[in-house]
Amino acid sequence: MNRYIQYMYSYPHKTAYRLLENISLKDYFFNLEGEGHSLYLHLPFCESKCGYCNLFSVTGCRKMQMEAYLDAVLRQIKQYKEIMPRSTSFGDFTIGGGTPLLLECGQMSRIFEAVAANMPLEGDCKVIIETAPNQTDREKAELLKRLGVTRVSMGIQSFDDKELRWLGRNHDSARAKKAAELLSGTGFECVNFDFIYGLPEQTAESLVCSLQTALDFEPDEIFLYPLYIKHGVRLEREGQKDVLDSDHTYELYRCGSEYLKEKGYIQKSMRRFLKKDSAGSCTEFSECGLKSALSLGCGGRSYLGRLHTCTPYRTNRNAALKEIQEYQRKEDFFSVTNGILLSEDEIKRRYVIKHLLFLPGISAQAYKQAFQKDIWEDFPVLRQWVEQGWLQENHGGFEHGAMDHNVSNGTAPDNSGMWTGCMEHTSEPLELPEYIGHTSEPLELPDYIGLTTEGLGLSDYIGPQLISEDIMGKMLEWERINA
Repeated sequence: MNRYIQYMYSYPHKTAYRLLENISLKDYFFNLEGEGHSLYLHLPFCESKCGYCNLFSVTGCRKMQMEAYLDAVLRQIKQYKEIMPRSTSFGDFTIGGGTPLLLECGQMSRIFEAVAANMPLEGDCKVIIETAPNQTDREKAELLKRLGVTRVSMGIQSFDDKELRWLGRNHDSARAKKAAELLSGTGFECVNFDFIYGLPEQTAESLVCSLQTALDFEPDEIFLYPLYIKHGVRLEREGQKDVLDSDHTYELYRCGSEYLKEKGYIQKSMRRFLKKDSAGSCTEFSECGLKSALSLGCGGRSYLGRLHTCTPYRTNRNAALKEIQEYQRKEDFFSVTNGILLSEDEIKRRYVIKHLLFLPGISAQAYKQAFQKDIWEDFPVLRQWVEQGWLQENHGGFEHGAMDHNVSNGTAPDNSGMWTGCMEHTSEPLELPEYIGHTSEPLELPDYIGLTTEGLGLSDYIGPQLISEDIMGKMLEWERINA
């Protein structure tokens, strides 16, 4: 059994997006009315390309090229400001990449100031940024603190130099330790470190050793990612894809997750672990998937109602550079040419995926209030997973810190507000019920359908089973075309 099919951080995947015609974001901006939406800025520049990376990013760009890109972002911001609903406010602002801190301090200040002046950020807006050890120095860390960044996520991946070389990381363990110490001492509200497991020669001892080193810096969060070698990455070209072993990866997951829990971290999903004293209430229900997200830059996704849109998915440098150049020449940033319009069935699947894989899980009552349907009837596979021991019904919610009886704790995914957002309204020919995304009565949530400990470790197997035949067909078609 291959437990590692796909990481379901969002749905549908970009490879299911297709050419769209006669679509304008202007017709969907009403989805941004109200509070709590997400704003995302994509900076697609990296110092080097890691061996496993299939993200939309490019290497070798100079300051002048980055300046031209930022010029385009500022034009985009000003266009969006002109028609932004008066009531709009963004609850989180994420800068992802690429490696955002590859920008110089002046460039970073410029983009932050432009967003603050033109985008309606809430007063307590969470400001999140990604970085890498080589780009993390004192000057930039202190600048981020002054600019109001609340969460910094750094991809360390390992403190073992041999493992770092195999992954194609461009830093060593000494540089990573120095950067970790710097971030931990700067006073950010949240510091997160990312690690990867599943390398062919990685051992439980080497993984735990890396995590032990990480805990010396007292991070607020740790993410554990299983290694994937996707189509088009360097490790695939080097013939390394066949060396991955699902059983080996799963054993490393068990060792890593158990170690972090023993050290007082609370598991919130298959990947996310929070320091107990900063984890908050484990019984808190977070409604995921009913707010919209707006993306700035080239490569990020916008979720506006049932319209999902982004730049065509590119994994190699030349194709990504071409998209960046087209973005920089763009005059009308409201024009949409690539994306997907979700049906009611796909909206339901998205909602289930975005709750079920992140404990405390999904509320059957919340689902019924959102869609006026019974979740067990819409998704009978859930009954099968209960019988298999992967899911359980938890009456009365979760006790804080309860890790026994097959219960862990979870929340919405990973370090990007980009992954929130679903549907509240639609102006398209498909008539969807008005009740979707709205509730008129206070929501009481006594019951959850949540992953067991076994189910949590199978998240990357369970999640893909919820992909519709139509979306799966489009994803496979993309793989054939881009083989």
